Amino acid sequence: MRYFIELAYKGTNFIGWQRQIKGRSVQQTLEEALATILRLSVEVVGSSRTDAGVHASQQFAHFDWETIIPDPDKLVHRLNSLLPTDLVVRDIFPVADDVHARFAATYRRYQYRIIRQKNPFLTNEAHIFRPDLDIEAMNAAAAFLLIHQDFESFSKVHTDVFTFLCDITQAEWQEKDGLLTFTVQSNRFLRGMVRGLVGTLLDVGTGKRPVADFEKIILAKNRQAAGPQAPAPGLFLVEVGYPVAVGYRPPARSDASVGLSD
Repeated sequence: MRYFIELAYKGTNFIGWQRQIKGRSVQQTLEEALATILRLSVEVVGSSRTDAGVHASQQFAHFDWETIIPDPDKLVHRLNSLLPTDLVVRDIFPVADDVHARFAATYRRYQYRIIRQKNPFLTNEAHIFRPDLDIEAMNAAAAFLLIHQDFESFSKVHTDVFTFLCDITQAEWQEKDGLLTFTVQSNRFLRGMVRGLVGTLLDVGTGKRPVADFEKIILAKNRQAAGPQAPAPGLFLVEVGYPVAVGYRPPARSDASVGLSD
């Protein structure tokens, strides 16, 4: 039997999603909790491999179990009693055996959050950026993301992928109550892509690069043409989409786009 897990985590003290030789990863922490309860080792496969310091207010993963789990809600409760405070399981539900958490996802939505001055309630959850920004110019540049598909310029180098093509369907900046948020949605993302986009768009916002240069950077297909990566703490994975046939029904709540501390 295959089961999906919906979870959320604050990434500050994790080395990222993926299990590594050293360090505390989300995957390892979740697998160890499952193994403690189910009394057998369990491999968990995530929908997205977030980097160190990156948060997720909605993430999905799957695992296979040899028998039917009679009460998934009870398993959710037992897991949360074991897991640390910066990681929570929201739901566990059965899916077809061929449904893959990563490959079945139709889109991922990320948000990058910026504040203009120190805020103790957003420590490690937003990037402090004080220079004046031309948000209109940043949105004009971001619009180029909707008409192109090759984003090699924003991918980490030496990335083992078959293609740099991504289908971005949303890319916009919004500012409200002192919080500047960049929302970007795509069928897939390259390693470091969102932070590379944000760092380059901030160059546009501060006037270091004209809007037209942003399209030239995309067309260059060269990471050196783009700006620096924005820091990890402001980045959130906020939503992962699946076809209705998978069996997931989003709950009637509005917290898919907010952080764990909101």
